[in-house]
Amino acid sequence: MSSAQAAVPTHLRVEHLDEPIGLDVRRPRLSWWLPAGLVAQEAYELRIDGVESGRVDSDQHVLVPWPSGDLLSGQQVTWQVRVWGDGTLSELSEPVVFETGLLDASDWSASWIEPAGRPVEGAPGRRPAPVLRHEFVVDRPIDRARLYATAHGVYEAFLAEERIGDLELTPGTTSYRNRLQVQTFDVTALLHEGANELQVVLSDGWWRGQNGNMRAHDCYGTTLAFLGQLHVDHPDGTRTVVATDGTWTWTSGPILGADLMAGQMVDLRIPLEGWAPVTVVDHGLANLCGSPAPPMRRIEELRPVAVTEPVPGHQVVDVGQNINGWVRLTGLGAAGTEVTLTHGEVLDDRGDVTIEHLLSADQATGEPLSDIQVDRVVTGDRPDEGFEPRHTSHGFQYVRVEGLDHELGVGDITGVVVHTDLRRTGWFRCSDDRINRLHEATVWSFRDNACDIPTDCPQRERAGWTGDWQLFVPTAALLYDVAGFSLKWLRDLAAEQRDDGLVLNVAPEPRGSALWEDPIARFLQGSAGWGDAAVIVPWELYRAYGDLDLVDELWPLMAGWVDFAAGRAREERRPERVEARPEPADHEVFLWDTGFHWGEWCEPGGNDLRATLADDIGHLATAYLHRSSDLLSRMADLLDRDADAERYRALAEGSRRAWQAEYLADDGTVTPGDQATLVRALAFALVPDEVRATVVDQLVAAVRAADNHLTTGFLATPLLLPTLADAGHIDVAYELLFQDTAPAWLPMIDQGATTVWENWEGLDGDGKGSLNHYSKGAVVSFLHTHTAGLQPLEPAYRRFRVAPHPGGGLTSAEAVLDADHGRIEVSWQELSEGTTEIDVLVPAGTEAEVDLPDGQHHAVAPGRWRGHWRNP
Repeated sequence: MSSAQAAVPTHLRVEHLDEPIGLDVRRPRLSWWLPAGLVAQEAYELRIDGVESGRVDSDQHVLVPWPSGDLLSGQQVTWQVRVWGDGTLSELSEPVVFETGLLDASDWSASWIEPAGRPVEGAPGRRPAPVLRHEFVVDRPIDRARLYATAHGVYEAFLAEERIGDLELTPGTTSYRNRLQVQTFDVTALLHEGANELQVVLSDGWWRGQNGNMRAHDCYGTTLAFLGQLHVDHPDGTRTVVATDGTWTWTSGPILGADLMAGQMVDLRIPLEGWAPVTVVDHGLANLCGSPAPPMRRIEELRPVAVTEPVPGHQVVDVGQNINGWVRLTGLGAAGTEVTLTHGEVLDDRGDVTIEHLLSADQATGEPLSDIQVDRVVTGDRPDEGFEPRHTSHGFQYVRVEGLDHELGVGDITGVVVHTDLRRTGWFRCSDDRINRLHEATVWSFRDNACDIPTDCPQRERAGWTGDWQLFVPTAALLYDVAGFSLKWLRDLAAEQRDDGLVLNVAPEPRGSALWEDPIARFLQGSAGWGDAAVIVPWELYRAYGDLDLVDELWPLMAGWVDFAAGRAREERRPERVEARPEPADHEVFLWDTGFHWGEWCEPGGNDLRATLADDIGHLATAYLHRSSDLLSRMADLLDRDADAERYRALAEGSRRAWQAEYLADDGTVTPGDQATLVRALAFALVPDEVRATVVDQLVAAVRAADNHLTTGFLATPLLLPTLADAGHIDVAYELLFQDTAPAWLPMIDQGATTVWENWEGLDGDGKGSLNHYSKGAVVSFLHTHTAGLQPLEPAYRRFRVAPHPGGGLTSAEAVLDADHGRIEVSWQELSEGTTEIDVLVPAGTEAEVDLPDGQHHAVAPGRWRGHWRNP
């Protein structure tokens, strides 16, 4: 048998997941990598639960349609695939198993239950976590057992005091009024014949805990609830169902307070006793769903790099990295010891933990909120007992430990990194260590902010800001598989879209209708560049993963937003423009110059919302109206929505003309002439070809006028270096990348940053701000797409280009991407004889075009290719 015949397909996936349990798709799509050495697939055959599909003539092996009937609830499926190609037939792949969850409301016999019979009091952030309990008997041998569960609040479940599963902060955060995720757990190994006990710990979480910068609370309700159903399948074909109902009981547990913002309070001396009946409540089942994203887990553990005592009684632990998660503390000391742990990103002048830069304001009084990221534990009688606060989460590098009666050792405390368990797909390295550390800091910032949704920061707000993900998702897709993760978030975004198409700033938005009762909060919604996430994120996901079904599903979201923005442009005029030109010009029907817009946000020097309100920001809003309508027309073409494609092309062209009429002079001068506006003019193709060179010159001049510093904030920063490089100014791009003084990226690294800062100045500006925002780290996409030179030509990298842009004194660079079609590798290295060697790995079933700096062009088939170019 030849090696090609012996090779088998690998990396089998279902939807965008590995071996999911609890899938809520009845006809899931299947993907696989082709056997190594294969040029192209000619056909495939699936084997599903032992049944063969027969030969299917197709070269498709990414998101292949489900070949048989709809799946049933709780159905476990084993599948394999083999392929024909290059005149050979592969062997069957290794089997892969996945399982559906409960797909219909009729599958549920469980009822929602709530703690009742005594008040559960406490201030927001300091409410206790009740414990629910149910005892039951399994009277027959056990073949398989599954627990289906969700909650109003965050829950942990236990069988026989053993924690069920390894998921964290379940059920996660969604637009709870519309979508509430159900988890499926395999509990076969935890059950036994005879008496069993199921316990559930229930805390506030996102449901009624504090949310966002304003620390809003009780957003979804004032009571906690749990819904659970245990299926026990027996070898004789029968099933025992144990469901939440009025026979369950509850009590107050040792968790005296649990909040995702404030922290967790535990008294380990409190026993579980005094059980009382629960109340059955009809909360309905209509909003139950599975998740297309991987779950949150404890991903990594970090040992401290230092333990100091800068102030008597304050032991400060440095875990060496700014992370999201918590610490696990052992060696708690004698019973009754009260230990306080304060988590922060930075140390003060004494070397003690400070959280001053993170303080937000009370939503009612406006007073600073200081109670943030603080855990407290009172030790119990068991000397081996530890403390791990799994009902909260913090963003931190340092922990101040107070109250211990002994000196901490590095083995007594562990940093636990918690985030969505995304599959790593991309890597980059080069010859400059500072650039490598910048890349790693960006990876960490994203990891720390991938907590079931893409958040802005893991400490102060933890909110799913649309603008942040809009600008960062292309970078994220070069580092991790974010397809299902983003789809989950987009479904929340769509669920909360207003009837007029307005897209909220944040998804999920906990405040719901209360948002619209606040005139200021209402006014701040519908911002260009933020709402455009509704269009740009699906487009970038399509480019990265080729998922056209996702585009089709989200069409109402995308079209609704663009129609909203177009309506604002058509129906409203800026008062200053009315005064200057009482009769509107024809192009103004496409000019969006009204409403509130966050603008460039976090430009050097901070934010001035008053200036944003006073200035004509139509150059930004109209630019995004053009960008989104243009992308929407392209996606309409893909979906064969011909009338829509024509309509949005006309809108894209009209908004381009309007932008040119107001902000582009006949000689090519752009107004305003700041870097961000110039970058958008070029990146969004707003300027005609005949003046493009003039606009490029303006951009370079703007960089030179800033003494080779950038002046961009959130929105334009990811576009700045690629735009300069594509315009023939790779030297300017590298000068900005390697700038040693702020505002720039490397000063963060030089000051020891292990994550990316919110503000260019860090804490040297107004003293406020997060030190863990991924937005400005989007620059690392330039390292993948230009320094290494890897760019898709077709969705999911079915065809791709390799066009390296060396510079900045770099002598080598390498990038790896585990794309859906297979692994792509690109590396180049200068040789001593004045040439540079390049190595490219093209996966099976794909094609590459290699364009080298000296003008060489190569069409490259699957396999490894090597070449050289002569250095200038």
